Amino acid sequence: MRFVISAFTFLLLFSCGAAYDPLDPNGNITIKWDIMPWTPDGYVAVVTMHNYQMFRHIISPGWSLGWTWAKKEVMWSMVGAQATEQGDCSKFKGNIPHCCKKTPKVVDLLPSVPYNQQFTNCCKGGVVSSWGQDPANAVSAFQLSVGLAGTSNKTLKLPKNFTLLGPGPGYSCGPAKIVPSTSFLTPDRRRKTQALMTWNVTCTYSQFLARKNPNCCVSFSSFYNETITPCPTCACGCQNRNNCVKSDSKILSMVGLNTPRKDNAPLLQCTHHMCPVRVHWHVKVNYKDYWRVKIAITNFNYRMNYSLWTLAVQHPNLNNVTQVFSFDYKSLVPYGSINDTGMFHGMKYYNDLLMEAGPHGNVQSEVLLQKDKNTFTFKQGWAFPQKVYFNGDECMLPPPDTYPFLPNSAPPNQLPIPTLIFVLLILSIAIW
Repeated sequence: MRFVISAFTFLLLFSCGAAYDPLDPNGNITIKWDIMPWTPDGYVAVVTMHNYQMFRHIISPGWSLGWTWAKKEVMWSMVGAQATEQGDCSKFKGNIPHCCKKTPKVVDLLPSVPYNQQFTNCCKGGVVSSWGQDPANAVSAFQLSVGLAGTSNKTLKLPKNFTLLGPGPGYSCGPAKIVPSTSFLTPDRRRKTQALMTWNVTCTYSQFLARKNPNCCVSFSSFYNETITPCPTCACGCQNRNNCVKSDSKILSMVGLNTPRKDNAPLLQCTHHMCPVRVHWHVKVNYKDYWRVKIAITNFNYRMNYSLWTLAVQHPNLNNVTQVFSFDYKSLVPYGSINDTGMFHGMKYYNDLLMEAGPHGNVQSEVLLQKDKNTFTFKQGWAFPQKVYFNGDECMLPPPDTYPFLPNSAPPNQLPIPTLIFVLLILSIAIW
């Protein structure tokens, strides 16, 4: 009985904590439904999606939002988005609804749609920036007219079973909860109005739900050691290793190779780690009061461009970043006074697009950090990060015992010099 209780408690804690990110504890996507006017058979709602995640954004081909209607509701029309399927609307004559499915799925429109189909913060192909990188573009919205539904706060039933793909799996959404009605200011900012009814849906991300293996890995090197610590072998899984492409393969000259597939299936360059992305951290120079790091990000996927990429790093000396040369940098302080986390991302129109694998499939920058003389030391791997995230997914780091060691320290599995001299002395005395 005690074992069953312990196992149940472990599973409960794991299920609750799977979506918790220690570097972004408050990160989530909040979907807000605002009922604006009631209609003769339902209502018109404005649905707004806010991405409150600091370094995880929704990449192309964008988000997909689904739910289950509580009754027999239909969507008469939509502005700023569209349902992927119309469903069976055969019982309607004359005015045909936009969607009659019990479980509709909605996607954003493309930027090229006519103006009369657009809505505020819509039509970006489902791409939503992260809150930490670009708060102004961390929102997406659309409007829909719902029929065969309740026409008051008492008769309306909230949708349920919300799902969010962004664009793949990983997000789990809670139930809809009624919250205080949203307030709006008129354009002249002299009058305040409010929605007739508002409910929120909160979706959190879990890397365990998104994929079985990591999506990136980290390698290390330093000026004080010739050894390069590579990514761990099969860091991102080797189950597709037979399907990878060698860098000198003739298939790379085929037309249309770099065209993304609808299922986002990767076409990876053959490596020992088999990761789509590798982050390399190189300790470059050691000055008296400063030290310099070079960060390089390499794309090994021939079918994927990473736009608006982000790199989040946890390192104790990020509280003393002096200059970042080729990336934009923003400090992240998830726990108040502890300033050991920062986010790097590309400069707009310069290196904010990480190209697919090949000659242009990498971006790099150097970082200058001021030393804290009370705590600074290169010993025991202090110069290397504790956690690295690419586009919000945690990357696999090498084992700590493989980090580049200082020349005046003993390499792993080797006896220190004093110990070796002592052993030789004891042996010589014994032989004498």
